[in-house]
Parts: sequence; structure tokens; C-alpha cells
Amino acid sequence: MTRPLLSVEALEKRFTLHLQGGLEIPVLDGLGFSVRPGECVVLAGASGVGKSTVLKLVYGSYKASAGRVLVSHEGAPVDLVSADPRTVLDVRRRTLGYVSQFLRVVPRVAAIDVVAEPLVTLGMPREEARERAGTLLDRLAIPERLFSLPPATFSGGEQQRVNIARGFAHPYPVLLLDEPTASLDARNRATVVQLIEEAKARGAAMVGIFHDEDVREAVATRLVDLTAERMAA
Repeated sequence: MTRPLLSVEALEKRFTLHLQGGLEIPVLDGLGFSVRPGECVVLAGASGVGKSTVLKLVYGSYKASAGRVLVSHEGAPVDLVSADPRTVLDVRRRTLGYVSQFLRVVPRVAAIDVVAEPLVTLGMPREEARERAGTLLDRLAIPERLFSLPPATFSGGEQQRVNIARGFAHPYPVLLLDEPTASLDARNRATVVQLIEEAKARGAAMVGIFHDEDVREAVATRLVDLTAERMAA
């Protein structure tokens, strides 16, 4: 059986409220799952159960209270919970992508360069990277006349599509998807489903949150129900 590209082991997270006498709020207690090449594991559960927190813990935006997050990076497992910042950044650059709900980029940079930037960082010639970026923006119904404009001038839906294009520009072996289809119309939802299916076909391992039931059913290899995990804990 193919080895997982991502393994979450005994993951715990507690938030400390320092302004309330150090009160600790437990969010996760002993979460575990793995994702193999070609799988899209969907996090399920009621609002507030910790789905986005799991993605941030895997990406390293939040520090886990305990446990391990093992990502296969350059042929070897790296524990992002204990890794030094330089290693975490290298994993993010080459191996672990993240499509968040909100676009956060340097102001005044053209949309096509926002999408191309991960490719240029990894050494792809700028024109080739821009060609790849333009293809993705076109697939996501961003008009060519907007390519040279900064995304800060775009509507919320257009910014989200730029964010999706940026996340899929580089063929990340592991990809985290936080509500990528929220607020998209039917045409663009279908395009995102196609991008996810293409990533699965090339062997990417994905973890996603999808509140749209049709999209979830279309892309999910299996579900991890965080409500059940918390009850079990």
C-alpha cells in the first residue's frame, strides 16, 4: 500500500485565555488521520468544532499543544510540530500548499504575478510561470483585462478565484483547502472540482473543508468527522 504523504498523529490543541487567569479551552484531543497520494480527505462536523484549526495546525500557523504532523518532504518525513522555522518555510514552499478563504498578498502586485509567484520562487522562468498563471486565471473566469491589475481592486469573488489559481499553480504534493468554493457561482465551483480531481489524478494528497454538500460529495475520498473525534476523546 502507498505510504501517506501526510500523517496527523495524536494532535492536541488548547487555547489559553491569558486575560481570564490562564483559562485553557481544549479544541482537539488526540486527533489522528493520514492522507495517501490521490486522496482528498474532507473534515466534517458542526460549525465551531475545529475544522479550520486543524488546517492551521497542519500548516503550522498554529502551534500544536501535543502530537505530530508528518509531511513527506523531499523523500523524508518532516514533523512540522517540532521542525525549526526555516524547515517549515521550505516545506511550505515546495511541498505543502494552502488555499485559504481570504487572499493576503503584497499590495500593488498584478494578479498574474500573484499567481505566478510560487512558481518563480522555485526557479521557473517568469514568462513560463506567467503563462501557467494566465491559463489558471482564464479557467477561473478572470478576464484578461484584469491580469495586470492588483487583486485589491477586485471583488471578493474575484479575489477568491485568484487565491485558488495561486494555490493550484504549483503541483504541491500536499494541499490544504479551506472552503475554496465559498461564494463561487456554479461555473466556478465546477472548475474548482475539476482542479481538485486533476490534483488527485497526479497523486496529490489533500485535506479540505467544504460546506457545499454537492462539492463535498464530488471530491471526498473519505470524511474525518471532528464531532465524533471530540466525542470519542
